[in-house]
Amino acid sequence: MKIKLGPADFSEKEMRGYEVGNRNVCVAKINGRYKGLDDWCNHAGCLLSGGRLENNLVICPCHEVGFDMDTGKNVTSPEIADDQPVVGVEVQDGQLVIDDPWAK
Repeated sequence: MKIKLGPADFSEKEMRGYEVGNRNVCVAKINGRYKGLDDWCNHAGCLLSGGRLENNLVICPCHEVGFDMDTGKNVTSPEIADDQPVVGVEVQDGQLVIDDPWAK
C-alpha cells in the first residue's frame, strides 16, 4: 500500500517527521534525493527528525547516535542501539510517497 506523506518541497539537508498510523517516519533530502528511516530511535524512543543531519547521517537528539540514511546502520554507537529500519521514499506528481513499511 502506498502512503502519501505530503509535498516534495524540502530544501537541501531539510528533515521532517511524519505520522504514519501509529508509527513515525523521518524523511530527509540529501544530495537531491529523499531518504527515510523509522523516526523512533530504538535506543530511547527519541524522534530522529528532531536531531540534525551530518553528511549522510541523522544524529539522534538524545544521545548523539548517528544512523546512515541509506542503510539505517548505526555507525557511531553500535554498542547502545540497533540499526534503524529504512523506509523507501519516492516522488510521484510532486508528492512524497512511501510503501507502508509496517504493512503485514
